Parts: sequence; structure tokens; C-alpha cells
Amino acid sequence: MKEGATQFICSQCGYTSSKWLGRCPDCNSWNSFTEEKIEKSKKISKDSIQTNSVPLSQVPYESEFRFGSGIDELDRVLGGGIVRASSVLVGGEPGIGKSTLMLQVVAGCSDKRKVLYVSGEESASQVRQRAERLGLNLDRINILCETKLDRILHVLEEEKPQIVVLDSLQTLYSQEFTSTPGSVTQIRTCCMEVTGLCKRIGTSVFLIGHVTKEGTLAGPKIIEHMVDTVLYFEQASMGVRLIRAAKNRFGSVDEIGIFNMTGGGLEGVKDPTSFFVSERQDGELPPGIAYTAITEGSRTFIVEVQALVVDAKSGYSRVYSDKIDNSRVTRIAAILERHGAVRLADKDIYVNIAGGVKVNEVSVELALALALWSACSGQSLPPKMVCFGELSLAGEVRPVNYGDRRLKAAYEMGFDKAVVPYSMNFEENRILLKRCKKVKEAFVFKK
Repeated sequence: MKEGATQFICSQCGYTSSKWLGRCPDCNSWNSFTEEKIEKSKKISKDSIQTNSVPLSQVPYESEFRFGSGIDELDRVLGGGIVRASSVLVGGEPGIGKSTLMLQVVAGCSDKRKVLYVSGEESASQVRQRAERLGLNLDRINILCETKLDRILHVLEEEKPQIVVLDSLQTLYSQEFTSTPGSVTQIRTCCMEVTGLCKRIGTSVFLIGHVTKEGTLAGPKIIEHMVDTVLYFEQASMGVRLIRAAKNRFGSVDEIGIFNMTGGGLEGVKDPTSFFVSERQDGELPPGIAYTAITEGSRTFIVEVQALVVDAKSGYSRVYSDKIDNSRVTRIAAILERHGAVRLADKDIYVNIAGGVKVNEVSVELALALALWSACSGQSLPPKMVCFGELSLAGEVRPVNYGDRRLKAAYEMGFDKAVVPYSMNFEENRILLKRCKKVKEAFVFKK
């Protein structure tokens, strides 16, 4: 294409076309193409190109490869702390607490390291008001209110902070392009320039990103490939925040961070074993309630599975569940109909997890089956019984990982019974085990 011409870029996936299209042929999004002007490419002289390679053994190794952020729950998700010269992309719904968390991070690291908070959405006085409300040390936090990429890069090269937060990525823009901030070209260019510079000068950078209505990070998917870590900040229930890693080059993606939103900021929940279990005064469970033990990385905690079964109102059954995948609930309902003699074909099914945490483990399937059976039959399960196991399409109860950890967490919470797969082996424990090969065997128990 000639200089001065225009091209059309899909705002969802970055697909480029010479003409406007109503539907993107790559991601099938409708009305997602925006017009952008094609800029003249810069010529690179041969003298500026470095062609010398070095052996990997001669590459200097940093002794302080990782350091703490001052927030234990965040360090757990990051894999043990912040990695030097790493790039972390943090996404979440508006008002969930992304800026608050990042301000607490720079404050926690400011005692021993030089930090910089770049704000493109709020004024310096607004950031100061939040920092004072959180009780942070204002003298050690440097702030820059800027959205122009070249000025931010200049400050980073001059000051060389060890930790920098950019709030947010969608507000940055490069004057080399005529497109508006938040466009695909601007987000891709700004992310590439910032992360590239920070790796050269040894700065750890946190990029705050917006999310779409579907819950994914706004902008082209390539920005998730550019950064080292992608974190999603989500709200579980009123005042409870969860942070998960969708990508982590320096640690596991299985860990989960749990926070309480208070007037003094985000506080980490150190012992979440019973955090997602509802308290009941009489000790009796209503029909449709079952307990299960799930593992998130190095921690195990108990969650409450809630199920409600009612007559279908529209002639065919529907499933309402956002904390457990709809397809999993539908599959468990089909298994119960075929192998458990539970009629659910003409029922509407509602499933929820107390506390709002999302559960993706296969171990929740046995607890889900018991909750649905209890809701359909009207019989309550024993109040101090926990269950876990995977269900096959043949109605078999299959073993899952970390059985001893799950029983230990249940025993520490006062549970005295457990429904488990028949083939699992456990260490000696004080919990009465009911082993079952088929899902129908789990419906017969002594309270």
C-alpha cells in the first residue's frame, strides 16, 4: 500500500483489510473494523544493526531474580514474587480494584526500590487522595500523569525505576499514528515499545488493561503474547476479589489469590479453607446443598455447591450456571437420568457456588450430582459430609488427585464423613469414608 493510504483493522483480533468489511473473516466479529492511516516506514541503517551473537554461558545472570511485592496473595499468583524486568498485564472489570492493588504494590516495594506510577486516567491529586485513604507513604511514590508514549519512554530511560505501573494501556498513544488511543495499532505499538524498553533497562512493568463485555482483555490478542504474565482480577461476591493467572512464564497458573476489599484497601485472605462455606445456625442442610474440597495450586479449601430443580416453564429444560460450566452441569444431569434414576428432562436446573468462586475441577462432579439428587428428591445430605470424584458417562465414580489433602482440609473444618471414589487410596485419617463405584451408590448413606 502507498503512503497516505488507509487500511481497515479489526478491533477484536487485528486482522487487516484494504477495504471495510461488515464481518471479520478471521474472528467472525461484526462491525469491528476501524479505518487507520498507513504511516511511512522508517529506514534502518546497516550500521545500527547488531549482528554479533554471544554464547548463552556468557549471558550475565541476575542474583536477585525475584523479589516480593509486599502482598503475599499477589506473590503467590506470580509464582513467588515479581521477576526483575518482567511485564505483567492485569485485567478486570471497571471499579473492581485494579488501580488500588497496583498502588499498594508500588507502595510495598518503595522502601527498597525506586517506583513510578504512570496515570493516564486520573489526575495526580486523585491518585494522592486514594493513597492517603489507603494510608500509604506518599514520599516514596513517584507519579507521572501522561498518555503520550514518547514522553513516558523518555522518563523511563532517564529515571530507570525498578517498578513501573501504567494505568492504563488503553489510554496510551503514539504520535506516529493518527488512530485514537485504544485502537488496535496503538495498543499493540505501545505495549511492544514499553515492554521492550523495560526489559533493556531492567524494569518490572505492570500494565493495567480494560476488559470487554465478554470478560476478555480489550485489544488484539497479540498483547497477551508480548507480556510475561497475564492476570485476571474478578469479583466473587460482595467485597471479595479473586486474582488468577491466565499465563505465567515464571510460575504456575494454578494458584489463586483471594482478597477482601476494605476501607483501607485490599487485604489478602491467608486461610481460605472455610471462606466459601455458608454458616447455618441450626446445623442442618436444606435440600440441594453439598460440600466438596477443591485444590487451587498449593492450597485446598471447602466450597458449597448449591442446586435448585424446578419444573420447566417453557416446555424444555434449561440450565442456569455461571460458576460451573453449563456443559458440565448438563452432562452430570444426563448421567443422573441414565444411571441414577433421577428425572431431570422436564426440569429447569439452577447451580451456584457459595461465595462466587468459579470451579473448573473435575472433582466437583460427584458433589454436583449429590446436590442435584438432593434438590430433586427433597432429601437433605448429612451436614458434616464432604464428597469429591469425577463421573464418567457410564456412571462410574473415578479417582481424582490430592485425595489426602482434600480429606485433611475437610477434617480441619470439622467434617466427619466423606463420599469418595472406590479405587482411591488414602493415608490413615479420622473421617468415615464411604467408597462408591457407581454414582447411584452415593445416594445411600447414614446421617
